[in-house]
Amino acid sequence: MGMSPLQSDRPLIVYLDFKSPYAYLAIAPTVEMARELGVAVDWRPFVLDIPSYLGSARLDQSGKVVEQARTAEQWSGVKYAYFDCRRYAALRGITVRGTVKIWDTNLAAVGMLWAKRQGDRVLERYIDAVYLPFWKRELDVEDPAVIRQTLAATGADTAGFDTYARGPGAAENQELQQAAFAAGIFGVPSYVVQGQLYFGREHLPRIRWHLAGEQGPAPDIAYEGPRAAAGALAAAAAAASTLQVCIDFKSPHSYLAVAPTLALAARLGVAIDWQPKLTPALKRPDLLGSGAAGAAGADEDRGTRHRRLRAAYLAADLARYAPHPLGDVHANFDASIAAMGILWLRERAPARVDDYVRRTFARYWRDGLAIDLEGVHRVMADAGIAAAGFADYVGGSGSAALRACEHDLGSQGVVGTPTYLLADEPFLGRQHLPLLEARLTRF
Repeated sequence: MGMSPLQSDRPLIVYLDFKSPYAYLAIAPTVEMARELGVAVDWRPFVLDIPSYLGSARLDQSGKVVEQARTAEQWSGVKYAYFDCRRYAALRGITVRGTVKIWDTNLAAVGMLWAKRQGDRVLERYIDAVYLPFWKRELDVEDPAVIRQTLAATGADTAGFDTYARGPGAAENQELQQAAFAAGIFGVPSYVVQGQLYFGREHLPRIRWHLAGEQGPAPDIAYEGPRAAAGALAAAAAAASTLQVCIDFKSPHSYLAVAPTLALAARLGVAIDWQPKLTPALKRPDLLGSGAAGAAGADEDRGTRHRRLRAAYLAADLARYAPHPLGDVHANFDASIAAMGILWLRERAPARVDDYVRRTFARYWRDGLAIDLEGVHRVMADAGIAAAGFADYVGGSGSAALRACEHDLGSQGVVGTPTYLLADEPFLGRQHLPLLEARLTRF
């Protein structure tokens, strides 16, 4: 095979799939970064097997579901993903219409390999020529004649393409797909730089840092910010002095969001309304596969392996961005008492909630100490907060208040933590902070 999954003669490998809206949104900022740095990109196809890990569905042209095999949790994730993608697509003036089925993009991937052999300009034009009409529902990526015509329109020589697509091209693509998956590629967009794997365009700031020589501290994750969004934000700017932030004390992602969130609030003079939301603990990779700690078992199907690879990647990614060792990121414990502390303080000492949140997270994730009733009392004592009556609240009305808060957040589309709510619009993850800042400052 001509391509090693994690190696290239170019400094950056990017895997994409034409049926992924997140990969589509990654194209423009990745191209812009590469051009600014003078870096050549090795673009490669990676065909997702979505039903194996996210279920399947088919819609009619009106958008009505006519066939589906998904759980409620999977549907929530899919719906939020499309909402999120359309939000950022609007900022760039591009269209993302939900697909009516899960497309087989292997043929489009073979077309990408054909274009790749004819030079960067042809390949880049082919990528655009597929993505733009596909996400307007105007391109059938399963039709060989359509792919051949698309290649021709981008300046590619298509002589022999049909034979290539049916034989050696299909085999080459299949070999690449199997090798990439075996090497740990599980989703798109995936970036490989200096042998390190990054999943998602939110890592572009750190990828840029690598490619530019790693000067200064490594940046945090972030989606493209005000520079890309400024022209489209005027009409949608949020006039708000408060930012709701939904967190779970057992969530390492919530913990890593606290410091940059507090910094943003201080910078803009915005108050934070912390909202507790209990979420499932991160899945352990060794419990998702047939082998131990990330090793594949002989009877492991693709969906199981995908979930295990993703879980292992998430744990490694948390360690990469954390300011110190985090301990067990998969620990499953009852964080409800610490969550009730937020609700109790919001009623009695709202000005102290920021400090309570910061200290409680630090007690568990930095210091490795429990945040049970005794631990929460210690947090309050160290912060100079009078805790008289808190134990009674936990044993009395606190549980009902927490359930009511979680129900309300669920009705607002909160599916995980950290989630930011601005004008009732949910933003899942700290990567949205640049866009939130742009909206809060009324770009």
